[in-house]
Amino acid sequence: MLDSLTNRLTGILDRLRGFGRLTEENIQEALREVRVALLEADVNFKVVKGFIDRVRVKAIGQDVLQSLTPGQQVVKVVRDELVELLGGSAHRLAMAPHPPTVVMLVGLQGSGKTTSAAKLARHFQKQGQHPLLAAADVYRPAAVDQLQTLGAQLGIPVVGEATQRPADICAAARDEAARRGLSPLILDTAGRLHIDEEMLEELRVIKRAVGPHHVLLVVDAMTGQDAVTVAEKFNAAIGIDAVILTKMDGDARGGAALSVRQVTGRPIAFVGVGEKTEALEPFHPDRLAQRILGMGDVLSLVEKAQATVDAGQAEALAQKIRDDTFTLEDFAAQLKQLRSMGPLGQLMDMVPFFKGAKGLPKEMSGEEQELDRYGAIIASMTPHERREPSVINGSRRARIARGSGTSVSDVNRLLKQYAQLRKMMKGLKNMEGRMGKFKGALPFLPR
Repeated sequence: MLDSLTNRLTGILDRLRGFGRLTEENIQEALREVRVALLEADVNFKVVKGFIDRVRVKAIGQDVLQSLTPGQQVVKVVRDELVELLGGSAHRLAMAPHPPTVVMLVGLQGSGKTTSAAKLARHFQKQGQHPLLAAADVYRPAAVDQLQTLGAQLGIPVVGEATQRPADICAAARDEAARRGLSPLILDTAGRLHIDEEMLEELRVIKRAVGPHHVLLVVDAMTGQDAVTVAEKFNAAIGIDAVILTKMDGDARGGAALSVRQVTGRPIAFVGVGEKTEALEPFHPDRLAQRILGMGDVLSLVEKAQATVDAGQAEALAQKIRDDTFTLEDFAAQLKQLRSMGPLGQLMDMVPFFKGAKGLPKEMSGEEQELDRYGAIIASMTPHERREPSVINGSRRARIARGSGTSVSDVNRLLKQYAQLRKMMKGLKNMEGRMGKFKGALPFLPR
């Protein structure tokens, strides 16, 4: 996500951190480079000018130049202004006092509205809500079928037939949601290849007929400044409350994310970071600002882990480490949980100052392929071999390699890494034992 911009900005700011003393000339030179980096990331030029002007005023103030760590202070100024540029604080969709809460999705064809509707329903479902989907895109071939398929996968009901009028579908869905006590109701409306008055009028009709509590514009982050132009036009013609940016996991240069709030005055509510229905994240301006500056996003990483890792399994794993009974079956389970958290590149992007992952998609892809190979190798073992790897001799290694479509060297590498992991776990266990001697004396240690 925004790797190119991150690499440019972190390089510039690292040089500032290295200066023992800053001058106005140092700062002006650095800000010129920041300006170029933002423009190359396709950020709106007016937004860039305002951002640079605000940073310059604060960065050349006496509080910064005369501080003990002026470079760090400038980085803080850039970070704070970047947070404000992105919206300041997270935007949340308030629920109506009387259900259903109606959420209307609008946008151009191809922006990812239908998939985003399912993702949003999944998001609310995980929060304990009972959403309903309305398939009101009756023009795009198979759009209704696509939403019904996604709804069936998630166990979420879908209302709408391709033979009905969009406004009638939305009104019937609202009545159905109210009758069954389902909320929120998410309306997947039709898009066009470009904005036209016929499309806008249809959306106005739906809005008048249903009275949505939230109108969310779905835009493709990879279209850069075009996404901001689309947001401006929809806001002027329909009135939008917030934006969903899709395809933020792709080669988006960042222009849309950094421009849309300033240009339209409307916040970003969610970002799409993948194709799966789980790949929708609430937008946090402060977290994205930190990721752009190479500071990581530990909070999002923890949230992903909490949503993915089963507490009971985690405790069982901890007990296995204490008992020194960690097997290859447990190793395979850990690999599976790691993969379920998302692509490795996205996870490494959240680790503070993990520059080794920046700009290295091939290496990250190689690591993911390695995890896939390990999973296949372990699956090709017998239960006895997974529990007792010491029995795996040369002939067994050859058989396992043939069965998993890998080489004997791949099997050897897996077994070596497993042995190293066991050794490391023993070290942790011994450390825990030694620290236990001090539990009564040191108040900050768990008792």
